[in-house]
Amino acid sequence: MTLFWIICAVLLVIAILFVAIPLWRGTSKNNSVERNAANLEILRDQIAEMDADLKNGLLTPELHAQGKRELQARLLEEVGETQAAEATNKPHPLKITAVVLSILLPLASVGLYFKIGNLDAFRPMHGGFAMAHNETDLKSLEDKVEQNPDDPEAIVVLARSYVELERYADGSRMYERLVKIIPDEPILWTDYADALAMTHSSLQGAPTKLLERALELNPNHEKALALSGSAAMERGDYAAAVRHWDKLLKLLPAGDSENAKMIGEALSQARHMLAQSQGGRAAPVQISEPAPRAQAGGKERITGTVTLNAALKGNADPGDTVFVLVRAAHGPKMPLAILRKQVRDLPLNFSLDDSMAMSPEMKMSNFDQVVILARITKSGNAMPQAGDLQGMTKPLALGSSGIRIDIDQLIK
Repeated sequence: MTLFWIICAVLLVIAILFVAIPLWRGTSKNNSVERNAANLEILRDQIAEMDADLKNGLLTPELHAQGKRELQARLLEEVGETQAAEATNKPHPLKITAVVLSILLPLASVGLYFKIGNLDAFRPMHGGFAMAHNETDLKSLEDKVEQNPDDPEAIVVLARSYVELERYADGSRMYERLVKIIPDEPILWTDYADALAMTHSSLQGAPTKLLERALELNPNHEKALALSGSAAMERGDYAAAVRHWDKLLKLLPAGDSENAKMIGEALSQARHMLAQSQGGRAAPVQISEPAPRAQAGGKERITGTVTLNAALKGNADPGDTVFVLVRAAHGPKMPLAILRKQVRDLPLNFSLDDSMAMSPEMKMSNFDQVVILARITKSGNAMPQAGDLQGMTKPLALGSSGIRIDIDQLIK
């Protein structure tokens, strides 16, 4: 947008110069010198006539001298009037016109653009509608959708605006309307699954089914494959995660090194977990609490307390396992760090940082926001199962402290 206004300013300056310079140069030139020269020439002619009259006896010497004095006085008077006119230095009308146009032209141009121009032209657009970045724009979009309830272009922009403003439940509601209007578009099913997962902080259940529908429509849809792999990891189906992410990695363009690196790391982690689940010889993943390390950075450390809600105490035994996991708020759902305790240790004060990373490539400090999840399980498996108890935070910035997680949900 800034570049647009700079270009407009340059064009306005060119237009002003194009109009003003000819007007300024077209002013009347000062002709006082020419006028004085003409008066002097007339004086000489008149004196020459008087000299001739004096020689021919038509004028007496007294009249001749008096006439010369009168001619000289008149010449001096005219020269003085010319100099006085120059001293007033009154602006020429064409110069005034040039100045006025130089002021009015930019004012009129800017005013006309704001009156009839498209102020949304440089904002993110979709199908002719601008994305909303605040509540005022959002209200305008909502009004457009209300006036055109079957317009998919307006609905999809409203849905994405809701998600951008972190109103995930409203975004899910819009995507639900969209897939009924356009049922064969995989990106809509995928975005619907993503918004619904953000609403419930999980890809399990309905979001997984939505992703399956997206992959039915397009088995090579990259975002659907990425989220499906995360959903598989979340439910402990490591083979499915490997299948989805391996396929996605092969589809990524060669220049997309950042995404390829992230998916490659997630795929490596899934293969490791798959080998463990099948009794392979892969190196075990450290899930016990490590000794504190002095070199662990404090900027990424998150501290807090885990408690068990009184209403669920009857569902847990003192020897049941308690997992405190960190995972990215947006990205792969595999744990970035994990702490293992028992119910008898509750309430539990925890401190999580990069020293507890499950792999060197997947650390808390690689992400701007994370989610902390506390789960009680009788099986000792870090993956959620029916009957487990769970509590979760909202997305947190690295370095947060004093976090309180209340285990208050029963997984069914």
